Amino acid sequence: MPDHNSLHTMSPETQGIRISKPQSKILKTLGALVAVAAIGTATVGSVRAADEGTSLTSSLTIVAPAAAGGGWDTVAREMQQAQRAHSIVNNIQVINMPGAGGTIALNNLGNLSGQPQNLMVGGTGQLAASIQYDSEVTYEDVTPLAVTVEEMDVIVVPANSPYKTLDDLMAAWKKDPSKVPWTGGGSFDRLVTAEMAIANGISPDDMIYVSSDGGGEATAALLNGTAQVSASGYPDTIDQIEAGRLRALALVSKERPEGVDIPTTVEQGVDVTLTNWRLIAAPGGISAEEKSQLESIVRDTVNTPEWDEAISRYHWNENLIMGDDLQQFLKDEHDRIAKLNEELGL
Repeated sequence: MPDHNSLHTMSPETQGIRISKPQSKILKTLGALVAVAAIGTATVGSVRAADEGTSLTSSLTIVAPAAAGGGWDTVAREMQQAQRAHSIVNNIQVINMPGAGGTIALNNLGNLSGQPQNLMVGGTGQLAASIQYDSEVTYEDVTPLAVTVEEMDVIVVPANSPYKTLDDLMAAWKKDPSKVPWTGGGSFDRLVTAEMAIANGISPDDMIYVSSDGGGEATAALLNGTAQVSASGYPDTIDQIEAGRLRALALVSKERPEGVDIPTTVEQGVDVTLTNWRLIAAPGGISAEEKSQLESIVRDTVNTPEWDEAISRYHWNENLIMGDDLQQFLKDEHDRIAKLNEELGL
């Protein structure tokens, strides 16, 4: 395990201040205590299951583990619209349950064992938070049904940046990591930044990361000079790229999605492909028949034209993973993210 004496993360309020190892531990401990306290009270507002004996196509609740408007919420509401349009589920509601990186909603789902009328959207950030906070409930305690789509990050710089290519950026970053501060719109983007550092022989201890609350704040950090480069969700930055305010250097992906003319990290010799995937999960303790019915509902939903339109609108990458493949995928992602968290000293 690496020595993290020099690990530092900058927020807009603490620009230029390096967080020492003891301070990092204190911040991590405080964050964990807040998360545990929040998780401990989550069951008070837990989603009440539908009446026993009700058909799963009659009524479902989808929990989005964040506030309205974010990626998890968007997936939940697009599923809701597709299911309503084709009467896949007669009564479908979406409930927002934000907090602790999505682990409050995960804990809630864990408390609904055997109640299959409740679903949750999850994904990369939630998995990372469950590892960081050592969440009592993990994906092993619930019933993952499917990964539906992936949202890709894009590496961007201001339009007037001296970095014209990814090679330019990596060369400057390797020469002096302290002179190339990064930003991003959330915890997932920080993981992408860490993976970019590792892939280029840079210790995550030496990178400077300016925490931003969402893609809009990350873009502002670039434009006002607080940061020089950002790893942000492609849907969050495409407007700024098309408007010419930001220059896209690389799409964090193996391949370019249809209609996207941005070279990928892999194309440019950087093997970083971490994606912000979106998971649909049910509570634990459900029967094999109930799981099969829910999997059918998910398949019917993602086969609708409404879902196809959402994929195009939000520039998602469709990647349906189910069954045994899903279990292996989640294990691999857990190991990968745990290693990144260790590298970051989290």
